[in-house]
Amino acid sequence: MSTGSMSEDEFIGSDYDDDEDLNSLDEESDMEYEQTEDIGFSDVVTDKQRKKAYEVDFTVQKLQDIQTSQSSAANHVAGILGVTPEQATALLRSYKWNKERLVERYMDNSQEILDKAGVDLTDTRPRVHNQTPNFVCQICFDGGEGTAVKLRCDHSYCSDCYQMYLTQKITEEGECRSITCPAVNCKVVVDEPTIKEVVEPHVYARYLELQDRAYVQDLDALRWCPAPGCENAVECRLPHKSFASIVPTVQCACGFRFCFGCGLGDHQPAPCPLVKMWQKKCADDSETANWISANTKECGKCQSTIEKNGGCNHMTCRKCKYEFCWVCMGPWSEHGNNWYNCNRYEESSSTDARDQQAKSRASLERYLHYYNRFANHEHSAKLDRDLYLKTEKKMEEMQRTSDLSWIEVQFLKKAVDVLTSCRMTLRWTYAFAFYLVRNNMTELFEDNQRDLEVAVEALSELLEKPIEREKIAELRQQVLDKTVYVGSRREVVLEDTAKGLAEGRWEFNSNVGNI
Repeated sequence: MSTGSMSEDEFIGSDYDDDEDLNSLDEESDMEYEQTEDIGFSDVVTDKQRKKAYEVDFTVQKLQDIQTSQSSAANHVAGILGVTPEQATALLRSYKWNKERLVERYMDNSQEILDKAGVDLTDTRPRVHNQTPNFVCQICFDGGEGTAVKLRCDHSYCSDCYQMYLTQKITEEGECRSITCPAVNCKVVVDEPTIKEVVEPHVYARYLELQDRAYVQDLDALRWCPAPGCENAVECRLPHKSFASIVPTVQCACGFRFCFGCGLGDHQPAPCPLVKMWQKKCADDSETANWISANTKECGKCQSTIEKNGGCNHMTCRKCKYEFCWVCMGPWSEHGNNWYNCNRYEESSSTDARDQQAKSRASLERYLHYYNRFANHEHSAKLDRDLYLKTEKKMEEMQRTSDLSWIEVQFLKKAVDVLTSCRMTLRWTYAFAFYLVRNNMTELFEDNQRDLEVAVEALSELLEKPIEREKIAELRQQVLDKTVYVGSRREVVLEDTAKGLAEGRWEFNSNVGNI
């Protein structure tokens, strides 16, 4: 970092010859350095490095890290309780790896805890033994040859049946926490050494894999990455009750971004409860009913749903033969001879029906306004992903027709990445806005939303432009500038929304009042 002190060359070439002058120079340099610190430059650097309001702390745990954590916890508990690490592992699994709770309960009633986990500290008999001459397996009713398996409950079965039983439990049912003895109503748990000895190696490997998955599922601070084929887990130590006021978006080492709270893809800035309600609203038949309310009317007598299929406003219910006016919903007998022109809008008998019709229509139009924009950005994001292939060809073309290296043309790929992430952010801003109460804060949110949308469309248009050799440098600068601007507008939206959620600034309608 540059400061106000003298450079090394200036110091060597100076006229200072004695120690007193050197000391004087050191004092002046120290004073200048202290003055440099006072200008606030360090504060600027700190602001840039400070975590943003919409970011959360997380770490990515590889499968090896997960297994190491299990071993470490088992060794720790084994030292406290005076058992082997394998026995400690079984005890921890029965208490979902809650060490404090396990130790506390173990001190109160150790035998109950051992029985629950299927651990026997006194029984050292081998689980697999040779069959006696009069042995009969109670599953296949065969015996006399081979080996049998017997736990401390003394229920004994042939090894083949036991192997089939354990294999089915592990491979087909995905069971790994507490596989009990095959005997009816027997609660004795089959311990891990017995499973390892009885089943095939590939089945045991599956058993260990299920144990690793159960470990992650048992801990609230861990969640598997939902990306296909990814074996990493993400650790985020936020309390689950905070997920209503913050969107815990994390990114796995594989590059996939997702919400730690619900496991869905990144849905910033909408919190998890709102996303759940929006998805339900878009998926169920509630909007079909809303369409029926907006485009049909109910008979005033029998409440049958009626759709108008002609121009005449004189309606007759086919079910009960009730005659009414389609325009005002009042009885047709009140209209006299005004067959096609209803002038009885203020008739009290039809006011309630008209009000309900208007509310249904307004509700449907409002929903469609936000849903269409939500779906449009989702569709545009999918199309923008197709830009990756086009962009790669553009990068190759740009490299051939200009002096730019392959590294220098990477700005196009970066621009597509930013464009796609901003599309997804815009997509969820419409779900967020749908549930907002109309006030000044909503107006500010929509202003930021509009600025981001305009910037995104401008960047998308730039990326669609054909490459002209003489304008490559100009296009490159335009894309770089617009990419930075689009990213900054996205940060503004996410930062403001996250702060508003943390401060309780946003007002939601009654349907999501618990957010």
